[in-house]
Parts: sequence; C-alpha cells; structure tokens
Amino acid sequence: MLIRLVELLIVVVPLVGIVVAAIRGFSGGKRPVETTPGRDRDGVGGNQAVRWRSLTRVLREHDRTDTRWLEYELDFARLLDFPLMTDMRDPLTIDFHKAKLRADFLRPAKAEDLLDDRDAAARYMSAVEDYVTAFNIAEAEAKRRCRNDFSQDGQQRIARAQSLLRTASDSAATPQERQRAYDRARRELDGLIVLPSATQTSIERGISGELGG
Repeated sequence: MLIRLVELLIVVVPLVGIVVAAIRGFSGGKRPVETTPGRDRDGVGGNQAVRWRSLTRVLREHDRTDTRWLEYELDFARLLDFPLMTDMRDPLTIDFHKAKLRADFLRPAKAEDLLDDRDAAARYMSAVEDYVTAFNIAEAEAKRRCRNDFSQDGQQRIARAQSLLRTASDSAATPQERQRAYDRARRELDGLIVLPSATQTSIERGISGELGG
C-alpha cells in the first residue's frame, strides 16, 4: 500500500508542477497582453481624433460650397449673369448637381456619427471632394462663358427678365406691379433658363407677403 502511494506521488507531483508552471507561464504571458489593448485603445483613440478632425474639416468645406451655391440660388441677378450654373443640358452642370446630391445624401448629422465607420467616412469625404471640384469647374466655366451660349435675342430676353425680376423683388413697388413683373420675367425666360425652385420660392414669398399684407 505504501509503495503504491509513493508510486502515485511520483506520478502526480510532476504533473502538478507542470500544471502550476503552465498556469504561471500563461499568467506571465497574459500581463503584457493586458497592457496591449490599452495601447491599442490609445491608438484607436488617436486615429479617431485624426478622423474627427478630418471629418470636421470636410463638413465645413461642404457647408462653404453649399453657401457658394446658395449665392446663386438666392440671387437671380447673379444667376442670370452666369446661367450655366443651372443649365441642366450642360455636362459640367449635371456633374456638379449630381456630386452635390451624393455629398448631401452621405452627409452625417455630425462628425461623431462616422467615427466608427471608416468606409462610410471615406465615402463621404470622397463625395465632398468630388462636389467641391465639380462646383469649381462649373463655376469657372460659367464665368468664362457668361451668356455667350445664347443668341442675341436670347441674351436680350435674359436682360429683360433680369430687369423685371428686380421689379418683382422691389418692396417699393406695389404687390400688383411685382406680380406682373414676375409673370413677365418667367415668360421671357421660358425655353431659355429654368430658375431653381429656391429662387422662385424666394421671389414668390416676397410677393405673397406683400399681397397678404
């Protein structure tokens, strides 16, 4: 019996030592691993900070380009000086408006919304870059060409429409004068230029406000 116990101890003790050593080795190997995620988190945090700054910058650029476009939408005189900006028959104009729609569609409510989605962030930043580029190209071409794409008669009609729209937007004119001027301006532009809905709405609200008053 004693001999069997000794034999059992001879077998068990080394096994226990191996198990303990293994546990210690595992624990010792685990300690560096525990610190690694901390460093990774710092790295991710650093990457997120960089991404946040990039997204914030791109959002501001998006806003600036929207403001530049709004200057055309809400200023009919400027728009009629450079009608290419709304001429949807021109490929440059089509490219600009398509790029704007895509950038607007992908835009997050705030930069933080895309911090954990690298692909979505990359798509949005690329879309804004395309939007800004397309706008710059379309605007440069619009300023180069002005109204030169139109016949002499077309240019005269645009000039008359521009003058009539000034009357339609003139708060010193009577509501009836403003409405008549607006209707005549639209007839002058028919078949030449389509005013953006924001431009029409701005003028119409001014007139309806006068009529309502």
